Amino acid sequence: MNLIDELFANGVLSEERANALKKEIGKNGKTEERVLLDNKVISEEALFQLKSKLSRIPLKTIKPESVPQDVLELIPEEASSNYKMVAFSKTENFVQIGMVYPENILAQNALRFLPNQGKFTYHIYLLTISNFNILSQKRKTIGLAAKKALDELEQEKDQLLDNFSKTQPSQIVADDAPVVKMVQIILRHAVETKSSDIHIEPGREKINVRFRKDGILKSGLSLPLKIHVSIAARIKILAGLRIDETRVPQDGRFSLRIGETDIDFRVATFPSLYGEKVELRVLDTSMGSKKFEELGLSGRNLEVIKSAMTKPHGMILFTGPTGSGKTTTQYAILRQLNQESVNIVTVEDPIEYSIGGVNQSQVKPEIGYTFAAGLRQILRQDPNIIMVGEIRDEETAELAVNAALTGHIVLSTLHTNSSVGVVPRLIDMGVKPFLIPSVLRVVIGQRLIRVLCQKCKVKVRPNEKVRNYIMSKIKNITPTAKKDIAIPENVYVFEAKGCKECNSTGYAGREGVYEVLSMSDELAELILKNPLESFIVKAARKQGMVFIEEASVMKILEGKTTVEEAIRVSGET
Repeated sequence: MNLIDELFANGVLSEERANALKKEIGKNGKTEERVLLDNKVISEEALFQLKSKLSRIPLKTIKPESVPQDVLELIPEEASSNYKMVAFSKTENFVQIGMVYPENILAQNALRFLPNQGKFTYHIYLLTISNFNILSQKRKTIGLAAKKALDELEQEKDQLLDNFSKTQPSQIVADDAPVVKMVQIILRHAVETKSSDIHIEPGREKINVRFRKDGILKSGLSLPLKIHVSIAARIKILAGLRIDETRVPQDGRFSLRIGETDIDFRVATFPSLYGEKVELRVLDTSMGSKKFEELGLSGRNLEVIKSAMTKPHGMILFTGPTGSGKTTTQYAILRQLNQESVNIVTVEDPIEYSIGGVNQSQVKPEIGYTFAAGLRQILRQDPNIIMVGEIRDEETAELAVNAALTGHIVLSTLHTNSSVGVVPRLIDMGVKPFLIPSVLRVVIGQRLIRVLCQKCKVKVRPNEKVRNYIMSKIKNITPTAKKDIAIPENVYVFEAKGCKECNSTGYAGREGVYEVLSMSDELAELILKNPLESFIVKAARKQGMVFIEEASVMKILEGKTTVEEAIRVSGET
């Protein structure tokens, strides 16, 4: 197989240029592929598609977050680096292996030796150089550091076993240097990859460490089960939790400075079949200080919320699933309202970010300090603005409504599937219908949608199914709402490709998708007469509200996200 000759035969290269390129091969260890790419003869993707065609080996693009760490380590690091090959999938005794140079005889010989060591059969796929480098980087970032810490633990095995025999399991080596280092590796990796959560889950044979990034949970690291007690104990010590209590869940938090950033970690333990599961929420303080203008609100949604914020009293309610950005939006609004002339008091569970000038309080249900109890006390603190973490019961709902009626701005969350479900939910919780129009100013429903990487996103013409899906959503948007939306004549969509900048995921961060319901005369009349959700939907459309699934489609047309991501966020199938 000679790529330069093939490009010459296809008219891409002249004979003179082809001969000149051949002379470069071997200089400074350069391969034929590297020579062609360095001289910008052809793109990497096109080059490896050609190589795939000639070698009859299928070309794969592997996203690093889809590859478990233990699979990456099936091929020793030295062999992986020397022969540019990596394992990326394993099912029972069958392994899929990606190679940049599958034609390399030495690489083939090394590969034949590995199945005898690991007792597996394999199938080869072709990888681009860039894709291989990204996968190798993932292995190095957390894998090598974790392996080094594990080696140190192994060297101290005798001491550890001695500790096992002399001490209670909950007291084992939580402060030993290798354990401390292992926890630091996990925490640092979460921060560096901008993960929002860390899950440390003990199984039958190993610990699975998973990281949630941009709303998607992926495996990141496998550790020996024998060190689970030590890892859990170390995190408990940091969070100020009881290390000798493993039977009931515990909550805590701690702060660390990683790089140049102060990071808060919220810890929750949970007894499971094979030991305590530990979940850590990563709270970057810079995210908590997001400005109101950075939320992604625009057009009618922005105007409606700003109008509600200028009112001297009333309720601003938020709805959406866990992890949809409700707290960030609430804090951004509180910062906008935070002035020296007003007293802002909150009762939260938990306090995620500290806000200067705001009096924040953490509920403690175990001692009877609930949202309702906290809200009663807040009203004695001469507040202007109140934030209640969540309206969970009838008592809290009644107190929140009364606070809004007596001249306070009240912010809170309510768990419903959409913003139009808030009114029926309040009525179910015992709030009298005639009070709702007087107190409810606006309901903000929201989700977080992954944004495409601007470096590598690919513009394509949608197929008929995708086009019909997009047009069906656009058709539902009222003429009033369409004034704020630019709908192109020729519909194009973008797909996620993946590059070095986005770690081959195709996405780079998330932004809010909103549906905003405001109180109007028509809606007020409807609430008093027949507050069915289906009728509220019609009233919401008349006032120009764009629903989550429609707002998600607009993100597609703006080139910000993919069809698949919009469908995932809107919960459609």
